[in-house]
Amino acid sequence: MSTPTKTESPEQVVQIRRCACVVKGGRRFSFSAMVVVGNKNGRVGWGYGKAVEVPLAVEKAVKAADRNNIQVPIVETTIPHQVVGRYGAAKVLLMPASPGTGIIAGECVRAVMDSVGITDILTKSRGSNNPVNLVKATFNALQSLRTRDDVARLRGVEI
Repeated sequence: MSTPTKTESPEQVVQIRRCACVVKGGRRFSFSAMVVVGNKNGRVGWGYGKAVEVPLAVEKAVKAADRNNIQVPIVETTIPHQVVGRYGAAKVLLMPASPGTGIIAGECVRAVMDSVGITDILTKSRGSNNPVNLVKATFNALQSLRTRDDVARLRGVEI
Protein backbone atom coordinates (compact mmCIF):
# COMPACT_ATOMS: atom_id res chain seq x y z
CA MET A 1 0.00 0.00 0.00
CA SER A 2 1.60 3.25 -1.13
CA THR A 3 0.71 6.72 0.07
CA PRO A 4 -0.10 9.22 -2.67
CA THR A 5 2.48 11.96 -3.08
CA LYS A 6 0.20 14.29 -5.01
CA THR A 7 -3.38 15.16 -4.10
CA GLU A 8 -6.33 13.85 -6.12
CA SER A 9 -7.58 17.32 -7.01
CA PRO A 10 -6.14 20.81 -7.23
CA GLU A 11 -5.86 22.77 -4.04
CA GLN A 12 -7.85 25.93 -3.34
CA VAL A 13 -5.87 28.71 -1.69
CA VAL A 14 -8.10 30.38 0.90
CA GLN A 15 -5.69 33.03 2.12
CA ILE A 16 -2.10 34.20 1.74
CA ARG A 17 -0.63 36.42 4.45
CA ARG A 18 2.58 38.47 4.28
CA CYS A 19 4.58 39.15 7.42
CA ALA A 20 7.43 41.67 7.55
CA CYS A 21 10.40 41.41 9.90
CA VAL A 22 12.41 44.63 10.09
CA VAL A 23 16.15 43.96 10.12
CA LYS A 24 19.25 46.13 9.72
CA GLY A 25 19.18 45.98 5.91
CA GLY A 26 15.46 46.62 5.52
CA ARG A 27 12.39 44.39 5.66
CA ARG A 28 12.48 40.63 5.42
CA PHE A 29 9.18 39.15 4.25
CA SER A 30 7.72 35.74 5.03
CA PHE A 31 4.45 34.27 3.79
CA SER A 32 1.80 31.95 5.17
CA ALA A 33 -0.85 30.14 3.15
CA MET A 34 -4.17 28.51 4.08
CA VAL A 35 -5.17 25.77 1.62
CA VAL A 36 -8.19 23.44 1.27
CA VAL A 37 -7.78 20.17 -0.66
CA GLY A 38 -10.57 17.71 -1.54
CA ASN A 39 -11.54 15.00 -3.99
CA LYS A 40 -15.09 16.40 -4.57
CA ASN A 41 -16.46 13.08 -3.35
CA GLY A 42 -16.74 13.46 0.42
CA ARG A 43 -13.07 13.74 1.33
CA VAL A 44 -11.56 17.11 2.32
CA GLY A 45 -8.63 18.49 4.30
CA TRP A 46 -7.11 21.84 5.26
CA GLY A 47 -3.52 22.90 5.75
CA TYR A 48 -1.51 25.91 6.86
CA GLY A 49 2.07 26.48 5.72
CA LYS A 50 4.72 29.15 6.25
CA ALA A 51 7.79 29.92 4.13
CA VAL A 52 9.88 32.74 2.68
CA GLU A 53 8.24 32.38 -0.76
CA VAL A 54 4.55 32.00 -1.63
CA PRO A 55 4.88 28.76 -3.70
CA LEU A 56 6.82 27.08 -0.89
CA ALA A 57 4.19 28.12 1.66
CA VAL A 58 1.41 26.73 -0.56
CA GLU A 59 3.34 23.47 -1.04
CA LYS A 60 3.78 23.06 2.72
CA ALA A 61 0.08 23.80 3.26
CA VAL A 62 -0.91 21.17 0.67
CA LYS A 63 1.24 18.57 2.45
CA ALA A 64 -0.42 19.49 5.75
CA ALA A 65 -3.86 19.25 4.09
CA ASP A 66 -3.08 15.74 2.85
CA ARG A 67 -2.32 14.69 6.43
CA ASN A 68 -5.41 16.42 7.84
CA ASN A 69 -8.21 14.73 5.82
CA ILE A 70 -11.75 13.95 6.98
CA GLN A 71 -14.61 11.97 5.42
CA VAL A 72 -17.90 13.89 5.11
CA PRO A 73 -21.29 12.15 4.67
CA ILE A 74 -23.12 13.50 1.62
CA VAL A 75 -26.81 12.83 0.91
CA GLU A 76 -27.34 13.26 -2.84
CA THR A 77 -25.88 16.78 -3.36
CA THR A 78 -26.23 18.22 0.14
CA ILE A 79 -25.62 17.44 3.82
CA PRO A 80 -27.83 15.15 5.94
CA HIS A 81 -28.99 17.76 8.49
CA GLN A 82 -28.49 21.28 9.81
CA VAL A 83 -25.38 21.79 11.92
CA VAL A 84 -23.41 24.59 13.61
CA GLY A 85 -19.62 24.59 13.76
CA ARG A 86 -17.56 26.70 16.15
CA TYR A 87 -13.92 27.63 16.36
CA GLY A 88 -12.77 30.55 18.46
CA ALA A 89 -15.18 33.44 17.88
CA ALA A 90 -16.25 32.10 14.46
CA LYS A 91 -19.56 30.27 14.07
CA VAL A 92 -20.73 28.66 10.83
CA LEU A 93 -24.31 27.46 10.26
CA LEU A 94 -24.73 24.82 7.51
CA MET A 95 -28.23 23.97 6.25
CA PRO A 96 -29.22 21.37 3.64
CA ALA A 97 -30.76 22.78 0.46
CA SER A 98 -32.92 21.41 -2.32
CA PRO A 99 -31.29 20.43 -5.63
CA GLY A 100 -30.51 23.39 -7.87
CA THR A 101 -29.90 25.85 -5.04
CA GLY A 102 -26.13 25.99 -5.44
CA ILE A 103 -23.56 26.92 -2.81
CA ILE A 104 -24.80 29.97 -0.92
CA ALA A 105 -21.71 30.79 1.13
CA GLY A 106 -18.87 33.22 1.63
CA GLU A 107 -15.48 32.78 0.03
CA CYS A 108 -13.87 30.62 2.74
CA VAL A 109 -16.82 28.29 3.39
CA ARG A 110 -17.43 28.04 -0.38
CA ALA A 111 -13.89 26.74 -0.92
CA VAL A 112 -14.48 23.95 1.61
CA MET A 113 -17.91 23.01 0.20
CA ASP A 114 -16.60 22.99 -3.37
CA SER A 115 -13.65 20.78 -2.40
CA VAL A 116 -15.81 18.28 -0.52
CA GLY A 117 -18.24 17.96 -3.45
CA ILE A 118 -21.38 19.50 -1.92
CA THR A 119 -23.24 21.46 -4.60
CA ASP A 120 -26.46 22.51 -2.79
CA ILE A 121 -26.13 24.14 0.63
CA LEU A 122 -27.12 27.26 2.56
CA THR A 123 -24.58 28.72 5.00
CA LYS A 124 -24.31 31.64 7.38
CA SER A 125 -21.21 32.76 9.22
CA ARG A 126 -21.52 34.65 12.48
CA GLY A 127 -18.98 36.19 14.79
CA SER A 128 -15.41 36.37 13.54
CA ASN A 129 -14.78 36.68 9.78
CA ASN A 130 -11.16 35.53 10.04
CA PRO A 131 -10.66 33.10 7.10
CA VAL A 132 -8.53 30.66 9.11
CA ASN A 133 -11.10 30.45 11.92
CA LEU A 134 -13.99 30.17 9.42
CA VAL A 135 -12.37 27.18 7.69
CA LYS A 136 -11.71 25.50 11.04
CA ALA A 137 -15.31 26.16 12.17
CA THR A 138 -16.59 24.69 8.89
CA PHE A 139 -14.51 21.56 9.46
CA ASN A 140 -15.87 21.37 13.02
CA ALA A 141 -19.41 21.41 11.58
CA LEU A 142 -18.62 18.82 8.89
CA GLN A 143 -17.09 16.45 11.45
CA SER A 144 -20.29 16.46 13.52
CA LEU A 145 -22.51 15.38 10.59
CA ARG A 146 -24.19 11.96 10.89
CA THR A 147 -26.36 10.05 8.42
CA ARG A 148 -29.60 8.32 9.43
CA ASP A 149 -27.89 4.95 9.15
CA ASP A 150 -25.03 6.04 11.46
CA VAL A 151 -27.44 7.28 14.13
CA ALA A 152 -29.55 4.11 13.90
CA ARG A 153 -26.44 1.94 14.25
CA LEU A 154 -25.18 3.95 17.24
CA ARG A 155 -28.56 3.72 19.00
CA GLY A 156 -29.05 0.06 18.09
CA VAL A 157 -32.41 0.54 16.36
CA GLU A 158 -33.70 -0.20 12.88
CA ILE A 159 -35.15 2.40 10.55
